[in-house]
Amino acid sequence: MVKKLLILGIESSCDETGVALVQCEAASGSEQVPALLAHALYSQIAMHQAFGGVVPELASRDHIRRVLPLTQEVLANADCRLADIDVVAYTRGPGLAGALLVGAGVACALGAALGKPVLGVHHLEGHLLSPFLSADPPQFPFVALLVSGGHTQLMRVDGVGRYVLLGESIDDAAGEAFDKSAKLMGLAYPGGPLLARMAQEGNPKAYALPRPLLHSGNLDFSFAGLKTAVLVQSQKMVAAAGASNFEALPRVQQCDLAASTQAAIVEVLVRKSMTALKETGLTRLVVAGGVGANRQLRLQLNEACAKRNIRVHYPELHLCTDNGAMIALAAAMRLQSGCQQGVENYAFDVKPRWPLQTL
Repeated sequence: MVKKLLILGIESSCDETGVALVQCEAASGSEQVPALLAHALYSQIAMHQAFGGVVPELASRDHIRRVLPLTQEVLANADCRLADIDVVAYTRGPGLAGALLVGAGVACALGAALGKPVLGVHHLEGHLLSPFLSADPPQFPFVALLVSGGHTQLMRVDGVGRYVLLGESIDDAAGEAFDKSAKLMGLAYPGGPLLARMAQEGNPKAYALPRPLLHSGNLDFSFAGLKTAVLVQSQKMVAAAGASNFEALPRVQQCDLAASTQAAIVEVLVRKSMTALKETGLTRLVVAGGVGANRQLRLQLNEACAKRNIRVHYPELHLCTDNGAMIALAAAMRLQSGCQQGVENYAFDVKPRWPLQTL
């Protein structure tokens, strides 16, 4: 009988506290996908809205309040006890230093109290592997498009821990372009999802916004210039209408600018992804990160991949944002692949800046 491992995962890199339990086979080299038993998530969005963005100190304090109650909730939902846990995994980086320290401290304290090993996980590896928990899990190798609030990267993925960076954003990430453009339009934080909803009512061809680095000849991204173009366009619209601000414009104009902004971001992401697939010769694409939930991005990627006979995989929608399930999963897959083992040394550190390709 194959021994099973129960892994507790804790995510606290930014403004979501996530805890999850994943079960996997203990045998190294096992190809069985780990199973998600339970997970719980608390978002701090409401707390940070008053400040228009994440306040690191407030985020850290809230993680302290939430992580243990969420752990108790997850254990109860999975009908497990603390003593049943075999490994405690936590997000080691990248992220906000104070927030990371909360998760690392709790994880190492639990590991020490239980006499069980702990394992620090790369946040982006968690996102990258999260589609393995979906109803249609991918197979290695594949090209991964990581798109979130803080990162936009294309990676070649040949296996767990085998990552080659193909291209990345040289300034703002795609998620930042959504959120910052939304803020210029007067939308509440986090504005990206609100902008995407407004875009459904607008004309994506209404305004000619730039597609930065679309013809650069490489796989890098740049979205800072797009944000500036949105600012200039919004100012022109306000001046032409004699309005007091962008929010005073007719909704149809607001929605048209939102749709044009989303169209520019999505076109760049889709075109670069198709180029990465062509250059690598791979026929499978994985999309992960918060922006991976964007409806228009999924629609256009699905269409582009169908034309080229490419398989495309996404996380389940509720696992696109930061969550504990992806951290527990990444730990499980690293253990199964044999590329990392848990340790019983409970002196921890965190890595606020940690390139994925250095794993």
